[in-house]
Amino acid sequence: MKSLSVIELSKLYNINRQTIYNNINRGILSKNSDNKIDLSEAIRVFGEPIKKGNVKEDVKIDKIESAEVLLLRQQVDMLKNQLDDAKGRESFYQNQIETMQRLLEAPKDKVTSFTEQKNNQDIAVESNFKESIQEEELSNLENKKRSFFSSFFSKK
Repeated sequence: MKSLSVIELSKLYNINRQTIYNNINRGILSKNSDNKIDLSEAIRVFGEPIKKGNVKEDVKIDKIESAEVLLLRQQVDMLKNQLDDAKGRESFYQNQIETMQRLLEAPKDKVTSFTEQKNNQDIAVESNFKESIQEEELSNLENKKRSFFSSFFSKK
Protein backbone atom coordinates (compact mmCIF):
# COMPACT_ATOMS: atom_id res chain seq x y z
CA MET A 1 0.00 0.00 0.00
CA LYS A 2 0.90 3.65 -0.22
CA SER A 3 2.86 5.29 2.58
CA LEU A 4 1.85 8.79 3.67
CA SER A 5 3.61 11.40 5.73
CA VAL A 6 1.89 12.97 8.74
CA ILE A 7 1.15 16.14 6.76
CA GLU A 8 -0.37 14.21 3.84
CA LEU A 9 -2.48 12.13 6.23
CA SER A 10 -3.74 15.23 8.05
CA LYS A 11 -4.77 16.81 4.74
CA LEU A 12 -6.41 13.60 3.52
CA TYR A 13 -8.56 13.12 6.65
CA ASN A 14 -8.91 16.80 7.61
CA ILE A 15 -7.51 16.22 11.12
CA ASN A 16 -4.76 17.96 13.08
CA ARG A 17 -1.22 16.65 12.99
CA GLN A 18 -1.25 16.65 16.78
CA THR A 19 -4.09 14.09 16.75
CA ILE A 20 -2.04 11.82 14.49
CA TYR A 21 1.04 12.16 16.76
CA ASN A 22 -1.09 11.40 19.85
CA ASN A 23 -2.44 8.22 18.18
CA ILE A 24 1.12 7.16 17.31
CA ASN A 25 2.31 7.77 20.91
CA ARG A 26 -0.63 5.77 22.38
CA GLY A 27 0.09 2.89 19.99
CA ILE A 28 -3.20 3.17 18.12
CA LEU A 29 -1.38 4.10 14.89
CA SER A 30 2.02 2.76 13.85
CA LYS A 31 4.80 4.22 11.66
CA ASN A 32 7.08 2.53 9.13
CA SER A 33 10.86 2.53 9.35
CA ASP A 34 10.96 5.66 7.16
CA ASN A 35 8.61 7.54 9.58
CA LYS A 36 5.60 7.29 7.24
CA ILE A 37 2.18 5.80 7.94
CA ASP A 38 0.75 3.07 5.74
CA LEU A 39 -2.59 3.94 4.13
CA SER A 40 -4.17 0.66 5.25
CA GLU A 41 -3.19 1.49 8.86
CA ALA A 42 -4.81 4.93 8.51
CA ILE A 43 -7.97 3.37 7.08
CA ARG A 44 -8.11 0.96 10.04
CA VAL A 45 -7.90 3.81 12.55
CA PHE A 46 -9.71 6.71 10.82
CA GLY A 47 -11.87 4.93 8.25
CA GLU A 48 -12.16 5.79 4.56
CA PRO A 49 -10.82 9.21 3.56
CA ILE A 50 -13.40 11.95 3.04
CA LYS A 51 -11.78 13.60 0.05
CA LYS A 52 -12.22 10.80 -2.52
CA GLY A 53 -14.93 12.69 -4.44
CA ASN A 54 -12.99 15.93 -4.29
CA VAL A 55 -9.90 14.27 -5.70
CA LYS A 56 -11.78 13.18 -8.83
CA GLU A 57 -13.15 16.69 -9.34
CA ASP A 58 -9.64 18.10 -9.09
CA VAL A 59 -8.46 15.62 -11.71
CA LYS A 60 -11.26 16.67 -14.08
CA ILE A 61 -10.36 20.30 -13.60
CA ASP A 62 -6.71 19.48 -14.23
CA LYS A 63 -7.64 17.70 -17.47
CA ILE A 64 -9.67 20.69 -18.63
CA GLU A 65 -6.90 23.08 -17.65
CA SER A 66 -4.28 20.91 -19.34
CA ALA A 67 -6.37 20.92 -22.54
CA GLU A 68 -6.60 24.70 -22.35
CA VAL A 69 -2.88 24.97 -21.67
CA LEU A 70 -2.15 22.72 -24.66
CA LEU A 71 -4.39 24.82 -26.89
CA LEU A 72 -2.78 28.04 -25.68
CA ARG A 73 0.71 26.63 -26.26
CA GLN A 74 -0.25 25.70 -29.80
CA GLN A 75 -1.55 29.21 -30.37
CA VAL A 76 1.65 30.70 -28.95
CA ASP A 77 3.74 28.49 -31.26
CA MET A 78 1.62 29.52 -34.23
CA LEU A 79 1.99 33.20 -33.35
CA LYS A 80 5.75 32.79 -32.97
CA ASN A 81 5.92 31.25 -36.44
CA GLN A 82 3.86 34.10 -37.87
CA LEU A 83 6.14 36.61 -36.17
CA ASP A 84 9.23 34.93 -37.61
CA ASP A 85 7.64 34.96 -41.08
CA ALA A 86 6.77 38.65 -40.72
CA LYS A 87 10.34 39.46 -39.64
CA GLY A 88 11.65 37.57 -42.67
CA ARG A 89 9.35 39.49 -45.01
CA GLU A 90 10.34 42.76 -43.39
CA SER A 91 14.05 42.10 -43.86
CA PHE A 92 13.43 41.03 -47.48
CA TYR A 93 11.48 44.21 -48.23
CA GLN A 94 14.11 46.30 -46.46
CA ASN A 95 16.80 44.77 -48.69
CA GLN A 96 14.66 45.45 -51.76
CA ILE A 97 14.23 49.09 -50.75
CA GLU A 98 17.97 49.51 -50.21
CA THR A 99 18.70 47.93 -53.59
CA MET A 100 16.24 50.24 -55.34
CA GLN A 101 17.70 53.28 -53.60
CA ARG A 102 21.21 52.29 -54.69
CA LEU A 103 20.02 51.83 -58.26
CA LEU A 104 18.27 55.18 -58.27
CA GLU A 105 21.21 57.04 -56.75
CA ALA A 106 23.92 55.62 -59.05
CA PRO A 107 22.97 57.26 -62.42
CA LYS A 108 21.74 60.43 -60.75
CA ASP A 109 25.10 62.19 -61.27
CA LYS A 110 25.15 61.54 -65.03
CA VAL A 111 21.54 62.40 -65.86
CA THR A 112 20.22 65.94 -65.50
CA SER A 113 16.94 66.51 -63.77
CA PHE A 114 13.71 67.30 -65.60
CA THR A 115 13.82 71.01 -64.75
CA GLU A 116 17.41 71.29 -65.98
CA GLN A 117 16.45 69.58 -69.24
CA LYS A 118 13.52 71.95 -69.65
CA ASN A 119 15.76 74.97 -69.09
CA ASN A 120 18.27 73.65 -71.64
CA GLN A 121 15.49 73.11 -74.19
CA ASP A 122 14.12 76.62 -73.57
CA ILE A 123 17.57 78.10 -74.16
CA ALA A 124 17.97 76.13 -77.39
CA VAL A 125 14.51 77.20 -78.65
CA GLU A 126 15.19 80.83 -77.78
CA SER A 127 18.52 80.79 -79.61
CA ASN A 128 16.90 79.17 -82.68
CA PHE A 129 14.11 81.74 -82.55
CA LYS A 130 16.59 84.62 -82.32
CA GLU A 131 18.57 83.25 -85.26
CA SER A 132 15.44 82.97 -87.41
CA ILE A 133 14.42 86.54 -86.50
CA GLN A 134 17.87 87.82 -87.43
CA GLU A 135 17.73 86.01 -90.78
CA GLU A 136 14.33 87.54 -91.56
CA GLU A 137 15.58 91.01 -90.66
CA LEU A 138 18.59 90.58 -92.93
CA SER A 139 16.44 89.42 -95.80
CA ASN A 140 14.05 92.34 -95.24
CA LEU A 141 16.96 94.78 -95.34
CA GLU A 142 18.18 93.31 -98.62
CA ASN A 143 14.69 93.56 -100.07
CA LYS A 144 14.42 97.23 -99.10
CA LYS A 145 17.66 98.10 -100.88
CA ARG A 146 16.42 96.78 -104.21
CA SER A 147 14.37 98.77 -106.51
CA PHE A 148 10.77 98.21 -107.25
CA PHE A 149 11.32 96.29 -110.49
CA SER A 150 14.24 94.25 -109.20
CA SER A 151 12.00 92.50 -106.69
CA PHE A 152 9.94 91.16 -109.64
CA PHE A 153 12.81 90.16 -111.83
CA SER A 154 15.26 88.82 -109.29
CA LYS A 155 15.94 85.12 -108.91
CA LYS A 156 15.06 83.54 -105.70
